[in-house]
Amino acid sequence: MIELKIDTKHTSEMIDLTEKVNEAVIKEGVKSGLVTVFVPHTTASIILFENIDPQLRRDFLEALGRIAPASQPYHHQGENAAAHIKSALCGARVVVPMENAKLQLGRWQGIFLCEFDGPRERTVVVQVVHG
Repeated sequence: MIELKIDTKHTSEMIDLTEKVNEAVIKEGVKSGLVTVFVPHTTASIILFENIDPQLRRDFLEALGRIAPASQPYHHQGENAAAHIKSALCGARVVVPMENAKLQLGRWQGIFLCEFDGPRERTVVVQVVHG
């Protein structure tokens, strides 16, 4: 198991982890298998997303903001209910095949950490099932 520490800088942001995940797995000596990327937090997510146009990331975060606006009154005792809802909608993990020491992602896919309650230091867990 590999742990990555990621410092987020904004309340809401998307950070491309693709290269960090690929490098970490290769350093472990893995050439093929299934790579699971997981975030053990309830106000952040791990997703596969388009990795070319940064404006699309902005569009995605704004769309989530319309689904679960921070300004909405919630029953939650804290001030981050919207962040919990966004995280639950997006999920905590992805699984990607790896072959010949390369993540088998689609042409436009990347692995992203979605921060919904930052800035914070986040832990991302990477685990490989050798294939």
